[in-house]
Amino acid sequence: MKVSRLLVLAPVAGLLGLLGFRQAPVACDPDNAGLKLPDGFCATLFAEVGGARHVAVSPDGVVYVASSSRSGGGVTALRDADGDGHADAREQFGPGAGTGVAVSDNAVYFGLNDRIVRYARRAGELAPSGDGVEIVTGLPTGGHSATTLALGPGGAMYVDHGSRSNACMEETRTARSPGVRPCPELPTRAGVWRYDAMQPGQTPSDGTRWATGLRNAMALAVNPSTGLLWGATHGRDQLAALWGFSNEDSAEKPSEEFGPIPQGADYGWPYCYHDPIAKKKVLAPEYGGDGVRQDECASKTQPAIGFPGHWAPMALAFYPHDTFGPAYRGGAFLAFHGSWNRAPLPQAGFRVVFIPFANGQPTGEWSTFAIDAESATGLRAAGVAVAPDGAVYITSDQAGKVWRVTRAR
Repeated sequence: MKVSRLLVLAPVAGLLGLLGFRQAPVACDPDNAGLKLPDGFCATLFAEVGGARHVAVSPDGVVYVASSSRSGGGVTALRDADGDGHADAREQFGPGAGTGVAVSDNAVYFGLNDRIVRYARRAGELAPSGDGVEIVTGLPTGGHSATTLALGPGGAMYVDHGSRSNACMEETRTARSPGVRPCPELPTRAGVWRYDAMQPGQTPSDGTRWATGLRNAMALAVNPSTGLLWGATHGRDQLAALWGFSNEDSAEKPSEEFGPIPQGADYGWPYCYHDPIAKKKVLAPEYGGDGVRQDECASKTQPAIGFPGHWAPMALAFYPHDTFGPAYRGGAFLAFHGSWNRAPLPQAGFRVVFIPFANGQPTGEWSTFAIDAESATGLRAAGVAVAPDGAVYITSDQAGKVWRVTRAR
């Protein structure tokens, strides 16, 4: 059997996946490499990459992992040539530490904090052989400055411009400090910008502010069945410490909002936040809110799902295949990094969830797909991607690991 796998090179396997053929299942690690998964699924530890953040898979099966590691960073290109579920070839490229990575038929895009670099690639090539070209420079830094991106139809490249602050207060993270109105961050930050994925030398002034009121929409993906951008954003912090809310309210609120991001969407930050219990947007206390008043927030863009507070959504990937069965086709995987400020309540998040869709819309339900097998806070998921053969790749920056999840034999 080993010999037969050696003959199936990754480029060929990726092409077969695009044509609708499934790869033969690989042997899984005895303990699923430390993950707990739904019945019928298993995992291998595909590779170890220090500071592994976002992950993307090329049409011919090369796995690209962005790294935030200060000791190396860049992008690591990985290939499993013998089909055993573990990478056996790797190359590194790209300058410095970064978070975002995306891949098209002929290019790899790497998001550093202040710029996005494009590398031309050829089918069958592991790492790009040429130098990168800076597509966008001068991205805003400070505060939420990790750059994430998603490629869309017509050469669109959607980029998260995270906010500089928690709630645009006069004195940041200071108890009872009022919010600034209008918030001076909104013209350049706290939203999603659209750029031309093929045009070198762009700056933020060349981009289009696609959507606003998103504090830090790190998890971005285009639904391949509709061409519509979706995302999940990190909600604001410290309702208890800054405004005297109960610890329970401060832990569970506001929602980590998941929803569509059409052009012109306004999710309301910093003036509004979404209450996952009341299932509505309310006015933030910095702007006169009391946890109940809606005012202008009733007309803001509403999420499809409000996840519990402070779970920290990191990455999003749609699942357009039949490999996992009909319940998964068309849905989306969302990776959560876990919280830091739910204290004194227990921390939470630390998982990858699956969100089923029907007719291009989420059903409103979701389920946990992957957690650490030993600890509720053990999986600090940082990236998730779907391969052409239907496998799902999950990364953890804290563990420095990349897992490959498939159907069990």
